[in-house]
Amino acid sequence: MTKIESELIRRWLHGWTVARSLPEAEPIESVGDGLRSKCGQPGRAVEVFALRADEEPESLARLAASVAAAQQITWLTVPTLHPGAVESVVSAAGLEVLHRSEWFMTTDLREHPQHTPTAPYEREVRTEGPVTVVSLHGPSGEVAARGTIAVVGADAIADRIETDPAHRRRGLGRVMMSALAEVAVAHGARTGLLIASEEGQHLYSSLGWHHEADVLIARGPAAPSHR
Repeated sequence: MTKIESELIRRWLHGWTVARSLPEAEPIESVGDGLRSKCGQPGRAVEVFALRADEEPESLARLAASVAAAQQITWLTVPTLHPGAVESVVSAAGLEVLHRSEWFMTTDLREHPQHTPTAPYEREVRTEGPVTVVSLHGPSGEVAARGTIAVVGADAIADRIETDPAHRRRGLGRVMMSALAEVAVAHGARTGLLIASEEGQHLYSSLGWHHEADVLIARGPAAPSHR
């Protein structure tokens, strides 16, 4: 495989915006083959997702140039099998590379390993529409771990998987991912999609998730210099 399929990126992005209650991403073919999402977060007002970075480097260059010329802080997220080449393109456009070890991952949720919580932890599941939030509560009722999954058709997009530092190294990540997979399958999903941070990559790999591509993230426009 020499590229990641753009349709896979589209499917993940659609579910990610659903999981975070964001507006649907807008196509921006006039600049490059990408999608624009209004995140509305401090330091991350807009995020642009490149769809064909590996097969159309000139499209990526145009997207990077548009981010560099943006009027507000914009992220450029690029799933790629060639991160070195992508970094060269976005750096040439004047963007700041933020992360270099995020992975685009997929799995067959029907084959996901199952791990149940052990005492003193208890699981809470709340579903509203296509989005489910799973929380694991500790002995005093505190939230020890939490995760979100959005089911869109046959896809389920896992997002914001977090374990409180005081409760780490107790297997809660496995329990959380098992619970999210179970909920997703019950709602008709078959394929799991996520973007994994460096901290989560080993966990997800051990649970059968597959690395599809690296994810390079850059930011622009450059901050103005002060004299």
